[in-house]
Amino acid sequence: MKTVFLLFDSLARHALECYGGTAVKTPNFNRLAARGVRFDSHYVGSMPCMPARRDMQTGRLNFLHRSWGPLEPFDDSYATILGAHGVYTHMVTDHYHYFEDGGVCYNQRFSSYDFVRGQEKDRWKPLVDLPIDRWRETYHPMQVDPDRNENSKLINYTNREFIREEEDYPIARNFKHAFDFLDLNRESDNWLLQLECYDPHEPFTAPERFRKDYPTGYEGPILDCPRYDRLSDESPEEVAEMRANYAALVAMCDEYVGRLLDYFDEHDMWKDTAIIMTSDHGFLIGEHDWFGKNRMPFFNEICNTPLIVYHPDFADHGGESRSALTQATDIMPTLLGLYGAEVPADVQGYSLLDILEEDKPVREACIYGMFGAAVNVTDGRYTYFRYPQDMAAPVYEHTLMPTHLRSRFGVHEFDGMDFAGPFDFTKGARVMRIPSRMGAKDGLLKGATIEDARNVLYDLASDPGQEHPITDEAAEKRLVGLMSDLMRKLDAPGAVFRRLGLPVPEGISVPGTAA
Repeated sequence: MKTVFLLFDSLARHALECYGGTAVKTPNFNRLAARGVRFDSHYVGSMPCMPARRDMQTGRLNFLHRSWGPLEPFDDSYATILGAHGVYTHMVTDHYHYFEDGGVCYNQRFSSYDFVRGQEKDRWKPLVDLPIDRWRETYHPMQVDPDRNENSKLINYTNREFIREEEDYPIARNFKHAFDFLDLNRESDNWLLQLECYDPHEPFTAPERFRKDYPTGYEGPILDCPRYDRLSDESPEEVAEMRANYAALVAMCDEYVGRLLDYFDEHDMWKDTAIIMTSDHGFLIGEHDWFGKNRMPFFNEICNTPLIVYHPDFADHGGESRSALTQATDIMPTLLGLYGAEVPADVQGYSLLDILEEDKPVREACIYGMFGAAVNVTDGRYTYFRYPQDMAAPVYEHTLMPTHLRSRFGVHEFDGMDFAGPFDFTKGARVMRIPSRMGAKDGLLKGATIEDARNVLYDLASDPGQEHPITDEAAEKRLVGLMSDLMRKLDAPGAVFRRLGLPVPEGISVPGTAA
């Protein structure tokens, strides 16, 4: 067996023509959908980038226990399991978060890997004296940070000084490394290539040839990196400009997907090589009056993600779609199933291979969300957002790997730490239970807040755009029951039940209480 796992970041489902999108020309995603099976009810699990990758690599949700963080010592990894099963695994990635404090232990599980430098805030080029005055004229004022620090956009502008031609762009170099791997190994058997592109994550930067199809009336400085905030002072022209830059970057992703498909055509790889294409999450560019993906409610533009699976044994099902409710955690057992590897008992995702033959349900509902925010649930018909009754109520990190996105936990953060568990997935290990500081300046939200934090129910059948909340006590009660059952199955901490105003199951403790 041979597999190419093609993973994008922030590729919104509604941007693709094969999912009904009309704003961007995506003929090559169409080509892939015509070859493979398109999944229409595929959802994220844990948000955002690294929590999503932990879900995919381990086959179970992590946002109920942990924010952004590394693989834990007790985590199962499909790369490790496949390697032990005699499968050679190789990652090509420009996703620089793997190489920060909060992303360790993922790429090291692969037999080998290539890291392409230069995306967003990847600290790549050592430019000591920055041309700040020139950048203030070049970039929109909302995009120019006052100083250089680990979270500054000035890092990105430094990188852009060295990305001049199309072949310099990280996605172009990503695919070059992937083709190098295929040139060396396409005649061999038992390998997995994970080709992972940070695009179309912001900043939405693409060569001009991709942008020419998406003109706007905007005439100001470069505007291609949105703030994660509610639309406020942005003019309609500025919103259109941001969307056009995103469209251009999606179009660039589409072109390089086409090059991969051309390679498959040229070398007749369709007969023995699978392709799985998905994204970690989507993105809001003005929809619901928001930019971003994590402070606002988790609408389907963020959470209902694309998934296309091509398998040589099911080639006669090309162009079909599936309505079964699937989730990011299903990637891991599906990859293991391709190679006949046993799925660990801790895994709670489902292999999708059977669904390629026939559209049939694998789950009644799924939950998804971000650590410390809402727990959201869908059964495919309804979506329900359930927020903590008090957003200031305590929430705890459960970890043996105490790092944040770009830093280690500070010594002061261990004040109030105790031990919890073992949980049913920690393989007998107790873990540190650390009071969270996610809203702090050095936390995941960088001092920002979760907004619109109210319980809301939507009927996707009558309102697929989630514009009009409904009141349906029976549907809400049923979804709350499904949510609670899934949380219990995931051995969620008692504090999470308590924050959401849900009964704490018997036998689960809550810090600071007797139950």
